[in-house]
This record gives sequence, C-alpha cells and structure tokens, in this order.
Amino acid sequence: MTKPNKQADADTAPVKKEGGNRLGSSEMDRSQVSDRYLVQMLWQFVSPFWKQLALVFLMLIGVTVFSLMPPYLVQRAVDGPIQSGDLNGLVPYGVIYLVTVIGLFLMRFGHTYLLQSVGQNALVNLRQALFEHILRQDMRFFNNTPVGQIVSRLSNDIEALTELLSTSIVVVASNLVTVFGIVLVMFVINWRLALLGLVVMPIMIVATVYFRRRIRAASNHFHRIVAEYLAFINEQFGGMLVVQLFGRQHVSRQEFDTINRNYRDVHMNIRDLYTVYSVLLQILTTLGLALVLYGGGHGVLAGWATLGMLISFIQYTRRSFEPILQLSEQFTQIQTAFSAGERIARMLRVEPTIVERENPVAIADFRQSIQFEDVTFGYEPGNPVLKKVSLSIEPGQRVAIVGATGAGKTSLAGLLARFYDVQKGSVKIDGVDVKDLSLSDLRRYVTVVPQSPYCFNGTIADNLRLFDESVTYEQMIEASKAACAARFIERLPGTYDYMLLPGGANLSQGQRQLLALARALIHSPNSILVLDEATSSIDTETEVLIQEGLQAVLRNRTSLIIAHRLSTVRDADRILVMQRGEIIDDGPHEVLLKRGGLYTKLYMRQFAVESRPVENAS
Repeated sequence: MTKPNKQADADTAPVKKEGGNRLGSSEMDRSQVSDRYLVQMLWQFVSPFWKQLALVFLMLIGVTVFSLMPPYLVQRAVDGPIQSGDLNGLVPYGVIYLVTVIGLFLMRFGHTYLLQSVGQNALVNLRQALFEHILRQDMRFFNNTPVGQIVSRLSNDIEALTELLSTSIVVVASNLVTVFGIVLVMFVINWRLALLGLVVMPIMIVATVYFRRRIRAASNHFHRIVAEYLAFINEQFGGMLVVQLFGRQHVSRQEFDTINRNYRDVHMNIRDLYTVYSVLLQILTTLGLALVLYGGGHGVLAGWATLGMLISFIQYTRRSFEPILQLSEQFTQIQTAFSAGERIARMLRVEPTIVERENPVAIADFRQSIQFEDVTFGYEPGNPVLKKVSLSIEPGQRVAIVGATGAGKTSLAGLLARFYDVQKGSVKIDGVDVKDLSLSDLRRYVTVVPQSPYCFNGTIADNLRLFDESVTYEQMIEASKAACAARFIERLPGTYDYMLLPGGANLSQGQRQLLALARALIHSPNSILVLDEATSSIDTETEVLIQEGLQAVLRNRTSLIIAHRLSTVRDADRILVMQRGEIIDDGPHEVLLKRGGLYTKLYMRQFAVESRPVENAS
C-alpha cells in the first residue's frame, strides 16, 4: 500500500516567498515554522479588519476596568459603611456594582461578537487563498501529495484555526489584559499583599512554558496521524476493488488497526499532559490564595492592611489566577491551532515548479507545429525517462507514438502540455518555447485526453460543458456524435441530464473515455489534440466508430496518438517507435513494417495474439 507522502507535512521555513525561491523536500524537512511567523501569517488575513480590531481593543480595556471595580467596591464598602454601621451608605456602592456588572456584560458581548466576525471573515480569505494556492500547483505536487492531506488542510486544519480566532483568541486577549490590570491595581493598593498573591505566578509561568512545548509536540504528532488516517481511508476506499479482488482485507484491517491505535495513543498522551498541567495550576492557585489569607491576616493584625483590603485581595488573587486557568483550558486548542497553522504554512510554502514568465508571449498565427529539441527529462534526478529526444511535427500531421510500457510515450505528452518541465533541451509550439507561453494560452493550444478520464458530480451535460453555461446544446450534440459518445448517451435515462455518481462510477471506463473525447472537442476545437491511450478501454466495434468520427475531427489538425493497440494507429501519417526513452524508428505504417524492426515485432506479436482464437476455432 502507498504510504502518505510527507511533503506537505514536513517542517518548513516561513511561508513568505523570498524571491520566488522554492524548497526541495529535504530542505523542508530540516526547516521550522516559528510561532512569530504564524502570527504574522494570520495577521495578513486579519489586518484588513483593523478598525473592528481597534474597537475590540477598546472594549477589552473596558472589560478590564469593569472587572476591577467589584473587588474595589467591596473593599470600600467593608472599610467604610459596614465598619461604621451606616447601611444607607451601602446604596451607592450597590448601584455602582450593578452598573458595573451590566457594563461588563455588554463589553464582553460586544468584543466577542466583533472578534468572532473578524475571525470568520479572515478565515474565509485564508481558506480561499489556500485553495487558490493548491490550484496553482503542478502535477508533481498532486502526484506526491496524498489527497487526504490536502483535504485535511482545507477542513480539519482550517477548523482548528476557526476555533482559535472565534473563541480562543477572545479568551486569551481578554484574560491577558485583565491579568495586567489586576496586577497593576494590586500593587497600587498594597504591594505587600500583591507580592503574597503573586508569589506562585513564576512557577505557573515556568509550568506553562514546559507543558506548552510538550503539548505542542504531541499536537503536531496527533495531526500527522490524522493526515495519515485520512490518506489511508481515501486510498483504501478508492482501491476497494483491488483490496477485495486480491483478498487483502486482512492486511487492510491490520494497517487500519495500527493507525487507529496510534490515533488513540497520541490523543491520550495529549489528555494526560493537559490533565497534569490543569491539576498543577489548581494546586498553585489554592496555594496562592492560602498565602494571601495567611499573610493578609497577619497584615490586618499588624495594621499594614485593612479587613476590606484583605477581602478585596482574596478576590483579586482569585481573579488573577482565573485567566490563567481559563488559558489552560484553551491551551490544547491553542496548541492544536498553532500546529494546524504550521501545516497550512508548510503547504503554502510549497511553490509550483511550473512557473510562468513575467512577460509571456503569444502565438500570433497558430499553425500547430511541434518541435522537441534535444529533450532530456526524468521524474527523479539521475533517472531520465527521455534521453536527448529530437522531433519535429509539421502542422496538421497525425503522429502516433508506440512502444512498450515505460518507453516515455506519456512523458512526451506531459512535456508538450507542460505538466512538467524538461531538464535539458526545449519543447516548442510554432517555434515558441512552451516555457515562454502563459499556461492559459498553452492549455488552449494543447488538449490532452487522458487514459483515465475523470467525471465530476453532475449530469452528462455538466461534464461535457464543464459547468460552462455558454456551451450550447447543439455543440454538445455535435461533439458527442463526432466522438461516438451520443450513441450510449441517448440510451441513458434522461440522456444528457443523466446524473453521474462520483468519478463517473455508473459509467464504464470506455464510456468515460468517450465523454472525455467529446469534452475535448467542445472546449478546444482548434487545438493540438493528444490522445493518451484514449481508446484503450473501448471495444472493437466502438473503436471502429470512433476512428471514423475522428477522421473528420483530426483533418488539418496536429494530433499525437499514444497507443498500445496498433490497430488504432495504422492510418497515422507517421508512427514514432520509442524504446527506453529514445525514438528508435519513425515512418508510416507500411514503411515500418517493411523495415522489420521493433514495430514489426510489436505488430506481429499483437495481431498473432488477437487472431489466435479465430485460428483455433477454425
């Protein structure tokens, strides 16, 4: 089974694109994303709402002021009207206390509401930016990154940041401002009692730093397990036919059991760390209150503190610890969110290897000629798939490419459409290097019908139009007839309104290929057409029909036909024979047969196999 690739999960340097520099996977593994950078990254998406944030900050100050008032009012009431026995003197304090509580409620409601609105709007922009960044990636990225990881970034990780910006950041910001205000007031009122109340604070800070690192590391591990879990589920269900055909259920069960147990173990590790941290904070809080009560009692007896002051300091001390306890409750969520931010930053750091020129050129008079000049290419360094390939195709030529599996046929098509870039040499269309063309123009010049076409959720018409409403019904009918797809479409319930299952599961492979061919004819009627084994899963009768339909479609149009079935390429103007990344023969069908080379052997072997049942029957 294919294990999840860690390209998108490797620790990388900050996402900022320094001079367009791109990291290799080994460099990404060694670098780190700092908390400072993560804050800067989030600030890029939050900063457009700075006016709302300024109002939130003012409200936080209001919350701090209002939250400091109740203990102070209690102190004044105890040391004043209560000690003197003036019950009427308590009324103003009661009124002010009530106003303070109401004001505190309104301020907290206001800043929570505004900050959640800012957070949700910022995450809309972040989610959009991440999705658009993934759309810009080339095929190398999608070949090396499991779908489960991509889905996890756009779902679980964004959701973790949602909790951070909509809830955790409210608690953190409010509590930090409150703690600062409480400490300041405590020292202003009585510095001795303040020192007693805050003596355990350094221990709390040290414990927080220690457990922060441990929980952060465990959270990173947890989300790596989640990404592997999602990738494994996606792989297993996508390949369920193979799993069942080869009886691999027991292997899949064992692999899932391992991932499932790892999922549980790391989750329990986070729980244990958080539990110990929370209990430690509770113990320190109780110890701090005991010190204030004991020392403050001596202070009252010694005369350097009043009874009202002691009561207010007990409340202030408790309130100074409450933000820290609340922060501890948000601690796991905050660390989870920062871990999610790291993974999003790492994915944003991955830059596409296919990059457009700053000033791309355009082909003024598109003639559809193709030139491969001394092209060397490999998917991995030091392992070339194509070796110094030179090839010139004239406008309107129909060129077939044949050869054994791994000979480099599909790689030629990928380089022409610039799914990959050559290591050496150049690929040109009408004399213009494909690297000098914009990708949007290039994809209009070159259309590839892949071997395994994909169908989106929707109707037949949606998949033909690609959800482009400007495509007319007549265009669909014409293209479907040319590709011989109309024949099976018109037999379906609802014909062009027939609803497809995900991936087109309710169509055969051959029917999906016919749809893909019709789709190419609709959206790129005048482009170079590349058929990458586009008839490999079509029965012989349909193959004859599609060959007849393509006669009109391919007339005066440059085309590359990659095929294993040599019966589909006999009418080509030229046939290129490839072996081990090189073109070893080139010519029309009859000429190649007379030469007696590799093409002749392939042809005779294939047709001997195909005719054997007939001979046996006779």
